[in-house]
Amino acid sequence: MTQQHSSKSIMVGTIVAAVVLIAVVVPFSIKGDKSAATSGDTDGADVRIQPVAKFVLQKAAPAAGGAPKDGATVFNTVCGACHNTGAAGAPKAGDKAAWAPRLAQGKDALYKNAIGGKGAMPPKGGAGDLSDGEIKAAVDHLLGLSK
Repeated sequence: MTQQHSSKSIMVGTIVAAVVLIAVVVPFSIKGDKSAATSGDTDGADVRIQPVAKFVLQKAAPAAGGAPKDGATVFNTVCGACHNTGAAGAPKAGDKAAWAPRLAQGKDALYKNAIGGKGAMPPKGGAGDLSDGEIKAAVDHLLGLSK
């Protein structure tokens, strides 16, 4: 009978321990929920989880009065990034040997490639807001540098 008494005391002890644990844990969980729901963003979590950097595409600034840009301006702001350095295999401005086979194709082929893109060069050099006329003016300027 002594053994039966000890199992009852173990069971009662276990129940008491469970009730005490619940009494300790529940207030902490309720307090956490209430503070998050009622206080909004008091600890700045939204600020801490923001990305480190943001990427924003901006359109090229329009010419004064909204007039079309001239070829030199378009070349210097868009095309020159690759054609001045030869990046991604772009023929350098002023390199007559590199431009000779392209000039042999005619200006219309060069206009088509500049507007539609070719190889690593995206359409309109990546400046989609430029008109076809502005791109043609830039091509003419580039060809003038290469003659």
